[in-house]
Amino acid sequence: MYDLAIIGAGWAGFNAAIRAKSLGLKVALIEEAFIGGTCLNSGCIPAKTLVQSAKLLEFAGKAKSFGIDINAIPEINFPVIQARKEKIIMQLRKGMESRLAGIDYLSGHARILNNQHLKVNDDDLTTKFILLASGSRPFELPGFVFDGKKVISSEEALNLSKVPGSLLIVGGGVIGCEFAQIFSSLGSKVQVVEIMDQLLPGVDREIAKKLETIFKKKKISVSTLTDAKTVDLNNFELVLVCVGRKPRIEGLDALGIATGKSGIIVDDYLRTSVENIYAAGDCTGKLMLAHYASYQGICAVENIGKPSTPARADNAVVPACIFTSPEIASVGLNELQASQAVPEIKINKFDFLGSGMARIQDETEGFIKIISEAKTGKLIGAHIIGPKATELISIFTLAMSSGLNVAQLRKTIFAHPTLSEAINEALDQG
Repeated sequence: MYDLAIIGAGWAGFNAAIRAKSLGLKVALIEEAFIGGTCLNSGCIPAKTLVQSAKLLEFAGKAKSFGIDINAIPEINFPVIQARKEKIIMQLRKGMESRLAGIDYLSGHARILNNQHLKVNDDDLTTKFILLASGSRPFELPGFVFDGKKVISSEEALNLSKVPGSLLIVGGGVIGCEFAQIFSSLGSKVQVVEIMDQLLPGVDREIAKKLETIFKKKKISVSTLTDAKTVDLNNFELVLVCVGRKPRIEGLDALGIATGKSGIIVDDYLRTSVENIYAAGDCTGKLMLAHYASYQGICAVENIGKPSTPARADNAVVPACIFTSPEIASVGLNELQASQAVPEIKINKFDFLGSGMARIQDETEGFIKIISEAKTGKLIGAHIIGPKATELISIFTLAMSSGLNVAQLRKTIFAHPTLSEAINEALDQG
């Protein structure tokens, strides 16, 4: 008998298994596709690999201004880009597999019979606990059925054999904006349609408006407050639908596992409605971020392995990153949320135009925006659009997790010349 059977080897399941092994639990990790789940195989890693190729092409276009003459016009070899992506995925899969010593990794479809019995392919397993980490899949919009030819999902977009001449992106959220950046840089004529009144719904409005301005400079057409059904699809070679993801929770109701519109219902300790069954990651519908899935998976396992000291999965300081160019990152409340949460807020901003390192790198688009409680100086939000935003946000994540206020963060000495010193520059404003 196993102590724990984990269904799904994505970021939640994999990290849960590693943590369970360290606690001395006998673990079975079950995956019907590939280790690494969506993030490694059809999400974060492959998408950011394409982003890097697109960014390199952009930098090549700037080479002359840096005093570097490139004699030939840069050419896009998309098959090589895709081959590099596949190589990186394979290397990371092997790396993850090498860490599974002491864990039974089972390849196949898992079917739960009850809270202590599973069937994996034709084999029966017994276990004391089950952790559901089944992940998510692209949401299919009514009227835009994925056919793999004209209308595609984000997962299919990552495996195209050539760059489309024209591309309609339905959904201006994180995934849609990243793909707009990728394919526009690689030569596609791109239009993004978003039914809400801004790109990146939920992101700080000022940040979203800045990205929209930058997109338009790059000849990416942006149409907000627009229903995709009003757009003539015949004007585009491909239609990419990016309107979110839905949890993989099919068949759980029959087992008595309570589910809701957003996913598996769990309590603060990640327990489901069925005794001895927990859930973590995208299937819970909390925050569909790989790093949050990992956090949930580890929390769930620690509650299973150390039941006398259960811990709530309630860390609200979760960074979010968007790999457009420039990058976007945030943690905590946006300006609207902050103004509704506290009596009075203070905003400190600094434009990267004033950063020495941003000038050196010729990446001056964007700004840092810091939101604090006016009376106490408590940091309640940070938002960045600009160079290395996805790295810089970790400073604010650590500061907020540690309970630092504005004055304490201001006392930190940042090296010069760096992008990070722009944080102190922001705090000096006002």
